Amino acid sequence: MVEGGEQLHFLVPCGRLDLSGLENQKISVVGHQQGHLWEQIELPLRVTRMRGQVLLNLCSTAPIWLRNQITSHHDITYIRHKESFSWKFRWTYRTLAPLFLRRSKGIITVSEFSKHEISSIYNIPLEKFTIVPNAVDSRFVETPEQNEDSYFLAVASPNVHKNFGRLVKAYEEYCANGGTTRLVIAGSQPSHFTQDNSLSSQVEYLGRVTDDELIDLYARARAFLFPSLYEGFGIPPLEAQAAGTPVAAASVAAMPEVLQDSVMWFDPHNTSEMTRTMMQIDEDPALRENFRSLGLTNVARFSWKKSASIIVELLRTN
Repeated sequence: MVEGGEQLHFLVPCGRLDLSGLENQKISVVGHQQGHLWEQIELPLRVTRMRGQVLLNLCSTAPIWLRNQITSHHDITYIRHKESFSWKFRWTYRTLAPLFLRRSKGIITVSEFSKHEISSIYNIPLEKFTIVPNAVDSRFVETPEQNEDSYFLAVASPNVHKNFGRLVKAYEEYCANGGTTRLVIAGSQPSHFTQDNSLSSQVEYLGRVTDDELIDLYARARAFLFPSLYEGFGIPPLEAQAAGTPVAAASVAAMPEVLQDSVMWFDPHNTSEMTRTMMQIDEDPALRENFRSLGLTNVARFSWKKSASIIVELLRTN
């Protein structure tokens, strides 16, 4: 949007902010609060004084009493998988979301799946939504002549619905059936399971990694495993595909819409099926090459430039 020459005025709260890439843009620090206090009081007061200006909210939340605004809402995981969130987080979004979504003049979400989910839960007309897909950072690219290493990669999260408990159980079955490819887990280790000592030589928990380290991990993996039970979009599989890595993913929520026929699908509730998928993709180089190629074609459908152009057109018509 900025590169397209659009006239944007960024309103930000006080405090330390990363504004890299916005050096030549109009930026105003508003008020003295942060978080929801800033969002619900100081931000709308400032916008109200800027008569005729449309407020664009890109963080899945917005002031509840402004109408001249367009608001993004990624998904409703906080409703579908309550176990992954604190009661305070769930209460805040269940209270605020129906108010700011119904009052906003337009709603942005990331997939047809999320559009129908949000519309159904909050009784909002489908025509109020605009689909603006996510995309992948340009740094995630296929490495020429990359050397495939002998590991499956998964990117962890402490949220229960990411389904890492079942992934590790499926991997235990894989090892019991003679599988030898390691499982490498990057990111925050989920608190609801711990490393099994019997698998200590096969499962490697890396913890949080830098973006550059993650890009390298994607590029060298034999396959990327994505067992999540619910996603409004699902960026990690696309990152893996952009890096030229075949993907096996859960056939639920928005994943079939986003990934189509470019991955090996499995039922994320069925650990035996997950195990069979690991065995297949591990033992068949031609299968991996096929899904590597399909993945590169699939991820090319998405770009931040395309998504930004949708938002620009939405702002122009509102």
